[in-house]
Amino acid sequence: MKTTSILKGTMVAVLLSANFIVSAGDRVIPYSETPSSVKTYINTHFPNYKVLKVETDNDILYKEYEVFLSNGIKVEFDGKEKSIKNISGQSKLPESIIPKKVRDYVNKNYSGNTIVEYNLENNGISVELSNDIELKFSTNGDFLRIDD
Repeated sequence: MKTTSILKGTMVAVLLSANFIVSAGDRVIPYSETPSSVKTYINTHFPNYKVLKVETDNDILYKEYEVFLSNGIKVEFDGKEKSIKNISGQSKLPESIIPKKVRDYVNKNYSGNTIVEYNLENNGISVELSNDIELKFSTNGDFLRIDD
């Protein structure tokens, strides 16, 4: 009887693992199939950029979306809340996506440099500048430190 329970438990674990392997992974989808919140964000902040590709990363509990735009910009959305997770590019990111307090700090202390990557993290904000310096800010936009 104990052996039967162990075998049933093992079979359930194997089936769940197989389901995870099949459902996990990146998949390219048409832009028209992305959630409306993702499309609204892209249309608002990147109106002059062309959408080149959209990928979904299927997790067990949610999907994450990566939108690849012209000029080498990639926007990553957290699938749970469809909020921004990361924005990176090869050139200056639009000012409309960077909080004013962060922009002001960068303009004052790193004039001549532009923000080329923006990350929203659980404990704050990080930005990478065109000179490869990474700065950390609180969720309110207060400067914390230069990240190594």
